[in-house]
Amino acid sequence: MAVPLYKKPFRLKSIFQGNDLPTQDIGASVSQHIELIIFTRYGEHRYMPEFGCEIWDLDFELIISESIWEEKLRQSLLRTIDKYEQRIYNVQIEVNIEEVNKFYPLRNISEIKKRVKITVTGIIHKTGEHYTFSTALYLSPLSA
Repeated sequence: MAVPLYKKPFRLKSIFQGNDLPTQDIGASVSQHIELIIFTRYGEHRYMPEFGCEIWDLDFELIISESIWEEKLRQSLLRTIDKYEQRIYNVQIEVNIEEVNKFYPLRNISEIKKRVKITVTGIIHKTGEHYTFSTALYLSPLSA
């Protein structure tokens, strides 16, 4: 019997109404776990201090070399995903920094921010399907 993969956040209201919690497929579950890795700082999890990634330490670091910064983040994510997400293998991670110019017409202000695009690819052990996860984050302050 397969173990159900529950959607997060848990909606406990459905349990109190006598219904089951909503479930999701393995790809969506892996994606949620990778998001959790990205948004967790090293040391934040008391019992697994190496769970997370380095983006929180790198976010406010002065970026002198974008390629070195991208490689530090890529290696950080690769280590954690290899260790804590065993449902995928053959993991490849691509990290790219780009400048984004946002114009706010009501305030007549233009902001230039750095955006990090993260793409994780691999193969799902259980099904042999190709897996792809992609997200973009704005740096300093970090926002999605």
